[in-house]
Amino acid sequence: MFIKKGDTVKVISGDAKGTTGKVLKVFVKEQKVIVEGVNKVSRHTRPNNEYPDGGIIQKEAPIAISNVMYYESGSEKSSATRVGYKVNENGKKVRYSKKSGMEIDK
Repeated sequence: MFIKKGDTVKVISGDAKGTTGKVLKVFVKEQKVIVEGVNKVSRHTRPNNEYPDGGIIQKEAPIAISNVMYYESGSEKSSATRVGYKVNENGKKVRYSKKSGMEIDK
């Protein structure tokens, strides 16, 4: 799994193509992620404790993990990049950006 909760990702296909957002939740078995502000759906709800008035609620729905790429914002050129794994000098397995070679996990 190359994408983790808290990563910034860019949507590379679908209706929201080109938008970036933070990963809120990752579903490993289903290979899906929920990205902040992407794939909004309307949910009609009855009045309950959480929503006393009920009504239509906008919330994010999961999208396929193959439709997002890690977005690297720390380098000179902010862009989507592939992610790989390598073992650093401390013997720890870390993710790194294949475009810039920088380590993602510190």
